[in-house]
Amino acid sequence: MNLILFGAPGSGKGTQAEKLKDKYQIPHISTGDMFRKAVEDKSELARQLKDIMESGKLVPDKLVIDVVNERLKKEDCIKGFILDGFPRTLIQGQALENILGEKRIEVVLYIELSEKETVKRLSGRRGCSDCKAGYHVVFQPPKKENVCDRCSGPLFQRDDDKEDTIIQRLKVYNGETAPLVDYYQKQGILEEINGNVSVDEVFNQLCKVIDDK
Repeated sequence: MNLILFGAPGSGKGTQAEKLKDKYQIPHISTGDMFRKAVEDKSELARQLKDIMESGKLVPDKLVIDVVNERLKKEDCIKGFILDGFPRTLIQGQALENILGEKRIEVVLYIELSEKETVKRLSGRRGCSDCKAGYHVVFQPPKKENVCDRCSGPLFQRDDDKEDTIIQRLKVYNGETAPLVDYYQKQGILEEINGNVSVDEVFNQLCKVIDDK
């Protein structure tokens, strides 16, 4: 089954995609993860991506489309996939149809989240500089402030998780990504999921929609 997980930053797409990957045994393809990994490579492309991501802007369509196209050609996508973070614009959505050819997207799972909850979730995230463990100041705080429980390394906040960048990311999302809701609604494949509840409750909603297809 070919799925798209869709929603604003902080809606939990990545967490839910990992849970769905394990349940349905299809790969989770996250453009965000792919680009963050590329940033670590220290290449010219990595420097361009770093500047774009830290400013809260979207990576150019052509670059994203090329990366996703190559990923979907891999053998593990034959039985299906979960796209997380792609498409983000109408251009990307239309390009995806061309990439898939005779294949199709069975369902677009749109996780809706309020702006207040988005800021709360994203601005509270912290990561360990040494072992990369993740925390949240509200939902999963470390035992000692700004110190990793696992290795005692210092915790940091990603630049794109700072409140001013979050607000910019939401403006970009509302201006360029939200029209995809109408695009997929017109195709009759969009399913809305309440993201303002617990992780397990969101997961149960997602599984019910998928299992009913």
